[in-house]
Amino acid sequence: MQQVPVSLWTLVAGIVVTAISIWIGHNHTLMPVQASLQAPLVDSFFNVMFTIAIALFLVVEGTIVVFLVKFRHRRGDDTDGLPIEGNVPLEIFWTAIPTVIVLGLGIYSVDVFNQMGGFEPAGHPHSAAHVAHKSGTAIAATLSDASEATTAPTIAPTIGIGASPQTLNKPADLVVDVKGIQYAWIFNYPDSGITSGELHIPVGADVQLNLSAQDVIHSFWVPNFRLKQDAIPGIPTELRFVATKPGTYPVVCAELCGGYHGSMRTQVIVHTPEEYDSWRTENQIAQQQNLNQVVAINPSDLSTSEFLAPHTHDMGISAATLESLVMSH
Repeated sequence: MQQVPVSLWTLVAGIVVTAISIWIGHNHTLMPVQASLQAPLVDSFFNVMFTIAIALFLVVEGTIVVFLVKFRHRRGDDTDGLPIEGNVPLEIFWTAIPTVIVLGLGIYSVDVFNQMGGFEPAGHPHSAAHVAHKSGTAIAATLSDASEATTAPTIAPTIGIGASPQTLNKPADLVVDVKGIQYAWIFNYPDSGITSGELHIPVGADVQLNLSAQDVIHSFWVPNFRLKQDAIPGIPTELRFVATKPGTYPVVCAELCGGYHGSMRTQVIVHTPEEYDSWRTENQIAQQQNLNQVVAINPSDLSTSEFLAPHTHDMGISAATLESLVMSH
């Protein structure tokens, strides 16, 4: 019986390993549901890396198993092994392959990073009115008034994921200022004045998040968007993306920021355009009503029990107990 050549066995093994690696690399369930325009770019890169990892695992572990079986110690065989001192072509081969893989993945990752907008957020023009909104100082407000007669912008350099090549030099559809504090995220909408503890955005809109941190470094991470960006005290950062699927997705702080870091979570709610317009209108009305109530109430016109009534829950007493205490004094 003629023995099968080693080269043929190697070819067959290579075909099998390649087929298994490609199938597993593109049919796994390791990633959450895609919900942004940037997610397929990241997933494609991940699938390539995972395919390569599976192939390397099968080759290395398969070789170990084959060698364990073929070169196992036979009973009664006390001879020494063959004196192998090295194989230069083999050493070049197993050095060249990882080199090519690393260079290829590096070039691919740079292309993905560029398509996501990683090279673009070097600086963005902000009007003096935006500066006034951010600082809240009288000086900035004065600059806002003076800016009505000029169109000269101020440049605020930022880092992060900015405009993609397709949206370069185009303003975002929605801008949200995001502040990280121990241990919560605060979302402010400059165009409507809404402040929320959740991020609400319309599906299909080009959204720009201006990230900042009040105390320590935080990291704004939405797994379903495949996007993560640090919020750094004193250094503005940016995250720009397009949500593609309505739904509610978790927002996680991915940077250890203190003792309650694990509880620094919120959610991003992706609405249809109609639902987003409704949410914005309802919140604008609600916040305006709250502001009017605060302005309309004169504390001097309230009795002691009426003044303290909103705080009874925090004090751990009932309204009836509060009234009796006030009457007794």
